[in-house]
Amino acid sequence: MKQNVLLTVVFLLSVLFGTFHLADDIARGMSPGGLPNLIAVAVCVVWLYAALVLAGRRSGYVIILLASLLMMVIPVIHMRGRGIGFGTTRSNGFFFVWTIFALGVTALFSAVLSVRGLWELRSARSGSRTAGA
Repeated sequence: MKQNVLLTVVFLLSVLFGTFHLADDIARGMSPGGLPNLIAVAVCVVWLYAALVLAGRRSGYVIILLASLLMMVIPVIHMRGRGIGFGTTRSNGFFFVWTIFALGVTALFSAVLSVRGLWELRSARSGSRTAGA
């Protein structure tokens, strides 16, 4: 599979798992509803734009890398302390934990693929400079 397509699919999964996680946090009362969640929606729109429209460009790779690093923090925050905590003491705790793991895996993989894409852009640019010299 082509790397840009793979990155787009994996990052879209990260955004999907991130929205599942946010919805689950709101449903469990861990995060209040309201304006901050509308800001999260706007951020997700920027991420989708980067994945779908800016795919293969430096700006797309950078946005995806930063978003992936941000999403990798979510499992770290929830895994601190004793167990998972608040999320597992209510119904559907399995879905809550699975979503956190899936988000961490896809975000880390997206970060790796975006760094690789940036590296290949850099290599292609330096290769074209030396060929023309």
